[in-house]
Amino acid sequence: MRDDTITGIVLDEHCTFTLEQLCRVCAVSADTILELVDQGVIEPSETDTRQWRFQAASLYRARTSLHLMRDLGVNPAGAALAMELLDEIEALRRQLRRMAG
Repeated sequence: MRDDTITGIVLDEHCTFTLEQLCRVCAVSADTILELVDQGVIEPSETDTRQWRFQAASLYRARTSLHLMRDLGVNPAGAALAMELLDEIEALRRQLRRMAG
């Protein structure tokens, strides 16, 4: 018998995370999150690292990048490039929907 239970959390767009919370949810060290920030994958809302807050979208971006790095062997710079390309694809899809509708 297959268990099709879906687990996870639902976040609204106004949800934010501290650095510690993002590390915990992604199961990585602060150094790993700092690397994603350095590569431009995610952006904190403050410049002071003690005050950093990350938007809910950062969770998706961090997890996607970590998947690329862990499971596919992509380095952080490659993950950043992949995220840029995914952003571009999404922007093109939005543009196509506007043109079609």
